[in-house]
Amino acid sequence: MKEKTKGRKRHIITDIMGNFLCINVHVANIHDTKGGVFTFEKALFYYPSIEGVCANSAYKKHFRNIFEEFHNLKVNISERLTSTFTVMPKRWKVKHTSSWLCHSRCLSKDYEIRTIYAETIVIISHLYTLLCRF
Repeated sequence: MKEKTKGRKRHIITDIMGNFLCINVHVANIHDTKGGVFTFEKALFYYPSIEGVCANSAYKKHFRNIFEEFHNLKVNISERLTSTFTVMPKRWKVKHTSSWLCHSRCLSKDYEIRTIYAETIVIISHLYTLLCRF
């Protein structure tokens, strides 16, 4: 079954070292908050020992409602960025991991027809980046 919309959104969950725990690629017509919540629920399924989450301020309402109340997790929401440069602890790990993915030529365009194939290509690209480090 081919998805009809153009464009993809990638939501990634990383550990504190910047390694993938979970990824979700979905079509662009799904809102970010729904995609992010689904991705973190998927990560909780694979890694039930997760004790907390750091997220962007866009996920503030949904993450606090779902994960603090129902899953008893500590949710740390980073505040909005200011016009001056300030270091945001832990947040830069996800941004750094996303920038590593930009080096893969196969991720520059949406060549894959299905989102499951796009997720696989992202995982392969991240594995290649990890192998090149050593």
